[in-house]
Amino acid sequence: MLHINDLTYRIEGRVLLDQATAAISDGWKVGFVGRNGTGKSTLFRLIKQEIASDDGAISLRKNRRIGSVAQEVPSNNVSLVDTVLAADTERASLLAEAETATEPTRIAEIQTRLADIEAHSAEARAAIILSGLGFSHADQQRPCSDFSGGWRMRVALAAVLFSEPDLLLLDEPTNYLDLEGAVWLETYIRRYPHTALIISHDRGLLNAAMTHTMALENRKLSIHNGNYDTYIRRRAEQHAVMAAQAAKQEQARKHMQAFVDRFKAKASKARQAQSRVKMLEKLQAQAVDIPIEERTIPFAFPDPKPAMAPPIVRVQEADLGYEEGKPVLRKVDLRIDQDDRIAILGLNGQGKSTLVKAISGRLTPLAGHVRKSKKLKIAYFAQHQIDELKPKQSPFEHVRELMPEGTEAQVRARTAQIGFGPDKADTAAEKLSGGEKARLLFGLITFDGPHLMILDEPTNHLDIDSREALSLALNNYQGAVILITHDMHLAETIVDRLWLVKDGKAERYHGDLTEYRQMILDAGKTQKKTDTDDDNDALASGNKAAMRKAAAEMRQKLSPLKKEAEALERKIEKLQQDIAGLDEKLAEPGLFENHLDKATALSKERADLLSLVEQTEEEWLAASEEYENAKARAEGQLAR
Repeated sequence: MLHINDLTYRIEGRVLLDQATAAISDGWKVGFVGRNGTGKSTLFRLIKQEIASDDGAISLRKNRRIGSVAQEVPSNNVSLVDTVLAADTERASLLAEAETATEPTRIAEIQTRLADIEAHSAEARAAIILSGLGFSHADQQRPCSDFSGGWRMRVALAAVLFSEPDLLLLDEPTNYLDLEGAVWLETYIRRYPHTALIISHDRGLLNAAMTHTMALENRKLSIHNGNYDTYIRRRAEQHAVMAAQAAKQEQARKHMQAFVDRFKAKASKARQAQSRVKMLEKLQAQAVDIPIEERTIPFAFPDPKPAMAPPIVRVQEADLGYEEGKPVLRKVDLRIDQDDRIAILGLNGQGKSTLVKAISGRLTPLAGHVRKSKKLKIAYFAQHQIDELKPKQSPFEHVRELMPEGTEAQVRARTAQIGFGPDKADTAAEKLSGGEKARLLFGLITFDGPHLMILDEPTNHLDIDSREALSLALNNYQGAVILITHDMHLAETIVDRLWLVKDGKAERYHGDLTEYRQMILDAGKTQKKTDTDDDNDALASGNKAAMRKAAAEMRQKLSPLKKEAEALERKIEKLQQDIAGLDEKLAEPGLFENHLDKATALSKERADLLSLVEQTEEEWLAASEEYENAKARAEGQLAR
């Protein structure tokens, strides 16, 4: 299908692709991964012949059609469904010709071809795709001009999916979608009848829909069988083998070098020494080249101060909306505690943003109350806020505004803490990448140690490694988190409670993300059932509801034990970090010679911390064992 042969491409003197080679066969679903800025989107432009390579070639089988998402759907009065139907240019052309054709043979040819391409079912297929991407039947009849840019990008995605090109190129398609749309797209891509090459940092899509993974590392391309997790596992195994080989080679090199150094001056050993020199040269030529891993800058969020008694937010019998008498959500009754990790589920347009705006204080309830402490600090992250960064100001200047009394050294130190060292601290925001802008925004909104972080699609500009770093930082963060995201992997790694916003209500969802995913897939299926089937489904649904309720009650009972174990685990990590800090201080040159009192005090403090770590580890082991035993008993009762 697609062959990339010794491809080289440079931009402004920087080599993005260096004799890169790869081959993709018909029917493969390929996830294209690599760090931001390495050249993935550039390769797409080369494949589409929008730019020319410096060397090498890209070949595609003759008469194969390439399709990608248009940069923007026009804001016109054409309905969504007609916009999507127009993407099949052959169908549109044949239908137009059928209106004017008079020659019987040509009319027959047109009708035969329309039947071959299943033109009669085109509207139904277009409607299914639009529905999967979040458009109701009524929405599909509305003009494009009624929708925002983000929604029109969904229409553009629907159009290219409908046209079914032989090679489908998608660049971060889930960035336009909510979780429900992302789950639908996974299923659609998995069943796509042709070849797909998809740039994505969405681990859920990469694992659920891909048959192969193509990686761009060190300016080279490599193809691997299997999904992303399989690729990562094999890559780690390969690097471990290479590291072991390199260690053996280094040991052999040192042994040979020692022999040469010892005997090169002795005539009786001269021939053996010369032989070892040749072997050393050969070993050097065959040295294992271990790929250099790029370091991901970690995220770090300051812990909230002071601590607050639960609940930190209480929504009581609240009607939420923007117009008196027309609430988007009714009778909302929810609470947030200091250590909550909550994901908000629900289709776009159901009221997720309305809910978080009310919690954050950006929206006043139409009725009821949203109660929170006056000292409560809330950090709010939304994609549109990235555009609110001052484009001409650098990260240093943004931080300076939050530290007007700080010295330059203090401001630069804090700027470095949020991920902008000397190489980036003075770069204008408009010249930062999307991921760097997101990192800067994270640093600014969490500057004062918020008690609650509200994150609305925080990963759209982050690559996979940065998403993992964000997940780690959120798990270490001591405040509460409310998350709206299409990235199911991120949600699975950090949240322990779910809220569902649907049909004018916002309430706890008692299932887990796997059940919710299945619910989305089931809702997308259209099946005819007999009355008996309906009765059986209702019974099964009731049983599932009862099981979800019982599981939720079990989690609620186990929650104190789980939280105690997790709190002790975090305490251990904090103590270990403190010990590491002391180790750095104790390693300062001349400390014991010139500052013996300080060294003695630091050593005593370290010993005390080690003792406390040992004591806390024993408490953690006991708490973990108690939690696991209680969980096993509860699961046994649930199974019965």
